[in-house]
Amino acid sequence: MFSSVIVKKPGKSYVEGLTTSNLGMPNYEELLIQHENYVKALEKCNVNIAYLEADENYPDSTFVEDTAVLTSEFAVLCNPGAASRNGEIVSMEKELLNHFENYITINSPGHVDGGDVLQADQVFYIGISERTNEEGAKQLQTILQQRGFEAHIIPLKEFFHLKTGIAYLGNNKMILAGEFVDHELFDKYDKIIIPKEDEYSANCILVNDYVIIPSGYPATQQKLEAHGYKTIELPMSEFQKQDGGLSCLSLRF
Repeated sequence: MFSSVIVKKPGKSYVEGLTTSNLGMPNYEELLIQHENYVKALEKCNVNIAYLEADENYPDSTFVEDTAVLTSEFAVLCNPGAASRNGEIVSMEKELLNHFENYITINSPGHVDGGDVLQADQVFYIGISERTNEEGAKQLQTILQQRGFEAHIIPLKEFFHLKTGIAYLGNNKMILAGEFVDHELFDKYDKIIIPKEDEYSANCILVNDYVIIPSGYPATQQKLEAHGYKTIELPMSEFQKQDGGLSCLSLRF
């Protein structure tokens, strides 16, 4: 169960942020509505929300997940792999001290984006991507193992971030898409497989009593509800244009 969540309002500079998509320019007014609905969905999940104000100096900073890895016991301040995003950790460092007595850091030349890190109970999976390098992944693996967690490093082949194609839903159930479907590390889980045409919906988040999913994927919603999950659908078009998904927009702990 999560008790707290950190989110950050998108700034007007968001439309100038990093992206690999060809989905067009985000509509800022629509973006704010979608973000507001995201926060309302989290409120429905019965968590305390720390709402950070926008920072126009960092267009991508609404994607707070990449700045830290949080558990109920400790915090790791990441060292994001994109140079234009690295300064985002300054404000996140201050916020973490409102919730944790201290934190551990990923140090250069290591880089980690939180979007490449998935926790499944006592096991962590760390993706090596364009934003998370081997040195950063090994630093995080050591930090986690020293605190009693199992940690596996997975070089990515297809996805931008690890959590682009995977989500843990508790009770040994794992949503999997693309390169993760047949990966041996996930054979121990009860698999909910997402086909290629619905891959964006693999980035969903379990927050206490609900699974929050992007709207427009009825097959994914039906699969989740067939497994007994209550779902909340949210439009995500303006975040998808900047390579963002549901998990990217919050830190949950």
